[in-house]
Amino acid sequence: MNVLITGGAGYIGSHCSRYFRAQGVDVTILDDLSEGHREAVGDARLVVGDCGDGELLSRLFAEKTYDAVVHFAAFTSVGESVAEPRKYFHNNVENMLTLMNAAVDHGVGYFVFSSSAAVFGEPAELPIREDHPQRPINPYGETKMIGERMLADYERAYGLHSCSFRYFNAAGDAEDSAIGESHQPETHLIPLVIQAALGKRPPLTVFGTDYDTRDGSCIRDYVHVEDLASAHYLGLRYIMEHGTSEQFNLGSETGFTVLEIIQAVEKVTGLPVPYSLGARRAGDPAVLVAGNAKAKDLLGWDPKKSDLETILRDAYHWELKRTY
Repeated sequence: MNVLITGGAGYIGSHCSRYFRAQGVDVTILDDLSEGHREAVGDARLVVGDCGDGELLSRLFAEKTYDAVVHFAAFTSVGESVAEPRKYFHNNVENMLTLMNAAVDHGVGYFVFSSSAAVFGEPAELPIREDHPQRPINPYGETKMIGERMLADYERAYGLHSCSFRYFNAAGDAEDSAIGESHQPETHLIPLVIQAALGKRPPLTVFGTDYDTRDGSCIRDYVHVEDLASAHYLGLRYIMEHGTSEQFNLGSETGFTVLEIIQAVEKVTGLPVPYSLGARRAGDPAVLVAGNAKAKDLLGWDPKKSDLETILRDAYHWELKRTY
């Protein structure tokens, strides 16, 4: 099987690429390295470029037959999307449309999409199932919802089967610390907390202490990045074998508050975490916790690494050993 992975030098994309290659898949990575890292690719084939570059895509698809595209190349910061929606709609929607058009024009039959829990907005019920209404409350979530709807239209019109995964806070790093999470700037909670504990950054700010949660801080569901990688492989195999399209929520079905994460990091590392309390951040729902029964039932997905201790241990070891 030949697969093109866009954004494959990024955090989730690099772990997915590594997992696919371990299953014997021939992987080509397309990444402009604006947020990804060459070191995360290993010895996989890397093409440096933009997934919105139609001429580059035409050359790539002409020189090799691909069975599927796995699309990670997107901007992902909720706060930045509120401040700069133009940037997000261009990259996350326009560039994705260019990629989908190239895939259809060159006979690619399958498309795996890195979507987000942000498509749901404020949840009406918990845990959030796949059929929960989609009411995004920030531009990032809107771009992901539009991506899912474009894929549905392309299946009806062109037969492009797709699998969309809505993540609930990817976390953790490769167990062997060979690759890991490295954003500039870092925006994800767990690496921020660990880096604050290690003295690599100033004290953490907890955004919001007046949410309707057990301690006033936001609740999120964390899923190990290596569990996400296995889900993408299983999802692709599923839509190829069944000739269908599906959407899956990927999480652990367990939520933790920001303050609970801080306490857990202190326990795992043995280090105090310096932090202060701040106001709410625009675009943040109070609680996001995923239902994962559909992925377990249809894909046989087993998020065996997504307990909080494993996530934090792997993330801590990466911070101690990181190479990029």
